[in-house]
Amino acid sequence: MQNMKIVVTGASGFLGHHTIPVIQSRYGSENVLALSSKDYDLLDRKQAALLFAETQPDVLVHLAAYSGGIGINRAKPADFYFINIMMQALVFEEAARYGKLKKLVYPMGGCSYPATAVSPIDEGQMWQGYPQDESAGYSCAKKMGIVASRSYRTQYGLKTSVIIPGNLYGEYDNFRNGESHVVPAFIRRYYEEKKAGAQEILMWGTGAPQRDFVYAGDVAALIPYFIEEYDSVEPVNISTGTAVTIKGLAETLKSTMDFSGKIRWDTSKPDGQMVKIFDVARLRGLGLSCPTTLSEGLAKTIAWFQTHYESRSDGLRL
Repeated sequence: MQNMKIVVTGASGFLGHHTIPVIQSRYGSENVLALSSKDYDLLDRKQAALLFAETQPDVLVHLAAYSGGIGINRAKPADFYFINIMMQALVFEEAARYGKLKKLVYPMGGCSYPATAVSPIDEGQMWQGYPQDESAGYSCAKKMGIVASRSYRTQYGLKTSVIIPGNLYGEYDNFRNGESHVVPAFIRRYYEEKKAGAQEILMWGTGAPQRDFVYAGDVAALIPYFIEEYDSVEPVNISTGTAVTIKGLAETLKSTMDFSGKIRWDTSKPDGQMVKIFDVARLRGLGLSCPTTLSEGLAKTIAWFQTHYESRSDGLRL
């Protein structure tokens, strides 16, 4: 893959910020083109075609997506469905028509698994039911990438790698109120409540759900493997396979961020799926893993957030 041109969509996003340095280091900065929505509108077919015509990629890492937490997914399910299904459909179609692409790497969310999936969730459970209703618009749109991967390989010989990260967290995440996932939402809430001298902090749900968190830097570090080595339409879970309760996460962050107040749980708010832990046997069978512990990853994320909060600098989304 040396001297091949690698184009990354969504490069200014959360996972993109972690991925760009990894692939620049491996393939050379001069061979990597980082794109955002300011460069091409991937909801427009002509623009999607123009991306390939103008950039002439050998490899496309398609990270561009419209994503967010439970709150905004519940409020705008149609937006999450339309934007993601259109981007995915047009990118796969134009990649096939371009005809020179050697590999397309496409990440999707673990939320695409059925709400009834039994943890640890292996890749074979993907089509055994409907996703959690709160995020179904996004989840169903993204999981169609598996169908696209199979379909375009069969008809056009387009080689793709579909990866399924667990619950991502890390630097450059979306920390906006009402839009963020649980880790950035908790970090911002603790920081602001502590700064305001609050005696308690309000968290959504019961705290009982169990999640499998994975540091974004670990996922980014594995992308070169899926560019170079992995040649299958079968998706691969990328996570730690470790269960952490939301209450446990809240308590860990309370201690780490030195918040002295009490935690109060708003049980009128949704928990989402109660248990979602990923089976990582396929990942480990490839000789791969995500080594960053939750405490290590949270420390990096908190330090980055605190450094950039006041200045709103360096990609902090608030």
